[in-house]
Amino acid sequence: MNIEDIKKLREATGAGMMKAKEALEASAGDYDKAVIWLREKGEATAAKKADREARAGLVDAYVHSGRIGVLVEVNCETDFVARTEDFKVFVRDIAMQVAAANPEFLNPDEVPAEVVERERAIYRKEAEGKPADIIDKIVDGKLAKYYEQVCLLNQPFVKDPDVTVGKLTTDLVAKLGENIVIRRFARLELGQL
Repeated sequence: MNIEDIKKLREATGAGMMKAKEALEASAGDYDKAVIWLREKGEATAAKKADREARAGLVDAYVHSGRIGVLVEVNCETDFVARTEDFKVFVRDIAMQVAAANPEFLNPDEVPAEVVERERAIYRKEAEGKPADIIDKIVDGKLAKYYEQVCLLNQPFVKDPDVTVGKLTTDLVAKLGENIVIRRFARLELGQL
């Protein structure tokens, strides 16, 4: 392991110098294993920070072609982080996500129970005739797909469909070291009520 390996890992992951060095040491100098190690540590760090209060942040507006307008509020713990380029880009990306993917809810917890039950009933009807244990799995799978369509945090990120918006948020928490919360959003489309 040399300084070039540490530099390369830092540039690729956004990790600090000591974290990059620690990751390379923990993975015996294997670059790919070090990236995985950092991601795992980052998710654990993000989970620890989730309970911390986030009252600073930004409200941003995005207008697409004069036909779709979005307002988003994203919170973090300090004004220092709110002023960073990484945070500003994230907030703008979230606004663009809302414009493009038109989520109805922030996360599955916000979906009203009657809507969830309505969707479950539809999926059960579609799966009639199959064994009961299979029906439950089908319903759960289709409900997860429904959440990917209507819940912002469950949606594939428009710039990288392999990553959900929730994962993108968790990765930023790990990188910036503060709790980050997408608080709310509003989307207006010309001619739509």
